[in-house]
Amino acid sequence: MSDARLHAQIDFLIEIDKLKRVIRRNTLMDGSRRENDAEHSWYLGMLAMTLAEHAPPGTDLNRVVAMLLVHDIVEIDAGDTFIYDDDMLATQAERERAAADRIFGLLPAEQAKTMHALWDEFEERRTPEARFAKALDRIAPLIANHRTDGGTWQLYKVTAVQVMRNVKIIEEGSPGLAAYAARLVEQSVRQGHLAAS
Repeated sequence: MSDARLHAQIDFLIEIDKLKRVIRRNTLMDGSRRENDAEHSWYLGMLAMTLAEHAPPGTDLNRVVAMLLVHDIVEIDAGDTFIYDDDMLATQAERERAAADRIFGLLPAEQAKTMHALWDEFEERRTPEARFAKALDRIAPLIANHRTDGGTWQLYKVTAVQVMRNVKIIEEGSPGLAAYAARLVEQSVRQGHLAAS
């Protein structure tokens, strides 16, 4: 192994430590503070391992976990885009693509290609693994908002109609998890923690 290769890998690892500084809108499930992207990525990996039986048959769980570890690295440059912020969503793809090129480009060429491909796969949702990974990415904040009596839903005046759009994405990756998510949405509306429309 060359020193240049090791230095490139270390430079990448130092850079991605910045993910710990990217603060998301969602809070921890106890509502004590907002979570950061590194915590979110770790938690999604744990969801993948714990909820693996809800993935489509034959899903490569290791690939799912790998995608979840890299999916938000781009937010070091692009920032966290709140799923209910239409203005930020309009520029998200462009901002995140530039970030992926820069950050993964710090790695040796074949590692950069591998990690970029995992990120692309997650974004494109063409494989069962990517659809399951995206489902987990969508259900985690839904569970957190339900557990915190509406959390960011109430803070940002999010409606059940908006949340159900994300349930459709969950359904692409796991119909069983989508059914559970829909029940949480209905319960949140009944409890007055989520506006119906």
